[in-house]
Amino acid sequence: MSDIREQPKIFEVPGNPAPKGLVVRYLTTSDRKRLRYAISKGENSSRGTVLLLQGRNESLEKYFETMVDLNARGFAVVTFDWRGQGGSERLIAQSSLGHVKHIGQYLIDVECMMQEVVLPDCRAPYNILAHSMGGLIALHASSRLVNQVERLVLLAPLIGFAPSLPSLATLDRIAHTARWLGLSTRPVRRSIPGRLPNPADNPLTSDLTRYKRNRLLAQIAPDLFVDRPTVAWLASMTRAMRRLESSAEIAALSIPSLFVIPGADQVVSPSAAERLAFRMRCGSSLTIPRARHELLQEADVFREQALEVVDAYIGADASLAAE
Repeated sequence: MSDIREQPKIFEVPGNPAPKGLVVRYLTTSDRKRLRYAISKGENSSRGTVLLLQGRNESLEKYFETMVDLNARGFAVVTFDWRGQGGSERLIAQSSLGHVKHIGQYLIDVECMMQEVVLPDCRAPYNILAHSMGGLIALHASSRLVNQVERLVLLAPLIGFAPSLPSLATLDRIAHTARWLGLSTRPVRRSIPGRLPNPADNPLTSDLTRYKRNRLLAQIAPDLFVDRPTVAWLASMTRAMRRLESSAEIAALSIPSLFVIPGADQVVSPSAAERLAFRMRCGSSLTIPRARHELLQEADVFREQALEVVDAYIGADASLAAE
């Protein structure tokens, strides 16, 4: 249920103002967790609505610029902070840790946003644009959204971790053993990815202006962000990724999906995303060479390519449906 009585705070930094007319509210999910969400309709949303699913340790403020760009292309944008991060309700006392019990909790977030906000308040057709962890969740949510969502665009989706980490099977085994031992809310030893390094070497974006802007946001609003994930989060993600190795799981995916893969991604596995897209009957992939993990925070030469791909993939059908 949407709660309009309390106005959530938003945080702006120089060079990243909130879109004009932005509506920010709280939503209480079916299992009583409070999510912060935003709607940006712009001056013309005749091409429908994009539900933007964030990655791990993100907040809606990071997507102000993207909201403005999509509004200019004729799309309304709805986005929200996942439970446990951003301006949404934390799940454990150690609020600095990224935690979830299982991926089903994130699926509740998506379903409640669709049912309580997107479907009643926003114009059809509906498409999902998802980044990293949001892409993994979108795939698992797709069977529940098949009659509501037209297409998925998955940017750098979390289908596998970077090759520099242990194998997915090894991480899955370690995480589930630790959870069985009662360590669910303990932090993993190594963050995935770790703390942001020096600007010149960061794996997220080659655009230092956007990089520094996001660092400034973290400095002025540290409560929006989390540090290391918990054992339970890692176990949830590894199990969700391994489920996508199953032919039966892949066969159940029926919403047309485009995987947009940064060619220089060091955070998640580009090859794992390519393999899944190839195995899906409704999937395809496109690689943007030399781009880093956060395509919507990247330098304009890469970011504009990603936006054009989004526009072309969901825009043609959306335009016809809006006529």
